Amino acid sequence: MEWSIQQIAKLAGTTSRTLRYYGDRGLLPASRVGAGGYRYYDEQALVRLQRILLLRELGLGLAQIGEILERETDERRALETHLEWLRAEQQRIERQIAAVAGTIRGLEGEERLMAEDMFDGFDHTRYREEVEQRWGADAYARGDAWWRGMSERERTAWQERAARLGRDWSAAAQAGIGPDSIEAQDLARRHVEWLSGIPGTPAAASGDDVKGYVLGLAEMYVADERFARNYGGVPGATFVRDALRVYADAHL
Repeated sequence: MEWSIQQIAKLAGTTSRTLRYYGDRGLLPASRVGAGGYRYYDEQALVRLQRILLLRELGLGLAQIGEILERETDERRALETHLEWLRAEQQRIERQIAAVAGTIRGLEGEERLMAEDMFDGFDHTRYREEVEQRWGADAYARGDAWWRGMSERERTAWQERAARLGRDWSAAAQAGIGPDSIEAQDLARRHVEWLSGIPGTPAAASGDDVKGYVLGLAEMYVADERFARNYGGVPGATFVRDALRVYADAHL
């Protein structure tokens, strides 16, 4: 089967002009050019366009996307990696939707507001037991007090910072750059700075084994699927771990 450029633009929610631009950049060549210069696309081209749009959502530029498409020719494997990240995001968003919907029902008097359910998908306390086991009750208490002491605007800013860091890690992993590259090491620096801003963690306390803490977390990102989801699954988490290892050896 094949589709005209107008049909594909409508299906993909884009414009014919954008598709022609992708073609001129070498990202999405037409499968066939008919009379009058009309462009047509087959199933393989549609798969390629889907990958382009997914990578655009990660914030990658067209030059980076072109490099990825040239390097990662196994389209099924590339899409499976991206699917892991999408499913992780879906689970997080579904939990937030359920929490907000429950709050609305509570405000309308349909059911009681349940504080323990209102912040699912936002909640920083769900790992309390693990934090206390790994770093002690005092570490959790200090971090919890810090979180509860922030204003709603400060919490939102912190969550956005964390989400942006996760997206940047995923985009870098998708781009296929090396863990020791300048870009990856800048992300590692930002990651350690982010960890250092959380009271109660070894990264926030001078004199503690910051390197051991960072390396331990890096391993946990890969070993624990809950954390791996934040970076697009095990392949993305492995990239994060390797970049943090390089950074820790050089700077911690």
